[in-house]
Amino acid sequence: MVTLSDPHEQAITALQQCFHAQREAFMANPMPSAEQRIAWLVSLKAALLRDQDALIRCISEDFGNRSADETLLAEMLPTVQGIRYTRKRLRRWMKPSRRHVGLPFMPASARVIYQPLGVVGIIVPWNYPLFLAIAPLVGALAAGNRVMLKLSEATPRTSQRLKELLASIFPKDLVGVVLGEAEIGMAFAKLPFDHLLFTGATSIGRHVMRAAAENLTPVTLELGGKSPAIVSADVPLTDAAERIAFGKTLNAGQTCVAPDYVLVPHDRVDGFVDAYRQAVQRFYPQVDGSRDYTSIINARQHQRLSDYLSDARDKGATVIELIAEGAQRRMPQTLLLNVDDSMRVMQDEIFGPLLPIVPYGQLSDALTYIAARPRPLALYYFGYDRSEQQHVLHHSHSGGVCLNDTLMHVAQDDMPFGGIGTSGMGHYHGHEGFLTFSKAKGVLIKQRLNLARLIYPPYGKALQKLVYKLFIR
Repeated sequence: MVTLSDPHEQAITALQQCFHAQREAFMANPMPSAEQRIAWLVSLKAALLRDQDALIRCISEDFGNRSADETLLAEMLPTVQGIRYTRKRLRRWMKPSRRHVGLPFMPASARVIYQPLGVVGIIVPWNYPLFLAIAPLVGALAAGNRVMLKLSEATPRTSQRLKELLASIFPKDLVGVVLGEAEIGMAFAKLPFDHLLFTGATSIGRHVMRAAAENLTPVTLELGGKSPAIVSADVPLTDAAERIAFGKTLNAGQTCVAPDYVLVPHDRVDGFVDAYRQAVQRFYPQVDGSRDYTSIINARQHQRLSDYLSDARDKGATVIELIAEGAQRRMPQTLLLNVDDSMRVMQDEIFGPLLPIVPYGQLSDALTYIAARPRPLALYYFGYDRSEQQHVLHHSHSGGVCLNDTLMHVAQDDMPFGGIGTSGMGHYHGHEGFLTFSKAKGVLIKQRLNLARLIYPPYGKALQKLVYKLFIR
């Protein structure tokens, strides 16, 4: 007799079978050559470029509307550039690095070799379903691993298309793609991976880390939190407002490093509101029917954001809608004034087009305000005074920083990307991604001559005492 649980049980069985097939394949080839890894990356890049139009269409359909240019700029461009960057440098990264051997341990040599970990699990969120799948996949493949990806159920068309694309170029025992609801995601996190990378909400990250702990699986958590932007006392407001607006309007604010709130000097709040309004209206003269303005991903997320607005209004916030709401969940860019910590919009990561403004007196007050809260994934400072820039860098903690810009640090292949505290742990992108998915194995090499035998027991010999006198001081 067929029961309702059968499809779920079948999915779990398929999940486990894929994992075991990858583990066996890794054991058969535990150190893929540079040529093999580069071939994987070349095939991946070619497939993405061939399927580019279809992926853009699928992402837009999943969102209700996603700007094609935003997908090109925020997903395709950094993905393709990341593959190119990694491919050019991979041979150098794979080379063992020579290390110093102390005089008491000579003759010997030391080196560190970079060995694949084994089977890597990657849990992908819905907000950038292409980039946040492929970027860690590139790092894991470059390091020589087998990889399993759990794609988001919130973007079903994109997930299915990406699964078909990856299956067309990689066998399942090299790259396996898993689809399914939250129950499948938790079963995925419970597999005994050699490393697990999760990108998503802090609340879910706690469950993922708890599941991974049962197997002592090391984790990289890319979470989020409330990333602040600080407007200085003398930066031109048109400069700051335009750059903050770009970071907040991209993907309708559904970005883990989007500016979550803005700290503005008391006497500049009105000026900032005007400059921000002009920037947003210049970007999007109209929203309804616009192909440039991205929708909120689904009705549940739209309702969550609407509830934030209602809660803020009820508690005394001033709500300023900068553009009219459009069809297909095109939620307007909205500023909130007179906010306080009792409001949900100041407690939770917003992940949408709502932007609270918090007035401050001195720069030290703004930094104190940030320091009193959980450490954010990103921090943005707008001001051209170099001494103030250094002060901000030295008196704040965040996963990453942009000075006089937003978001763009994430797309730099030669910098690590990762959070701190509740905004995450671990790094990837570029060389740091290669290192995250590798075991840096220290190797000490000695040949026939072994001077260490001179200090072997029995102890108390004159030579041993001489060694202590020379080197323990």
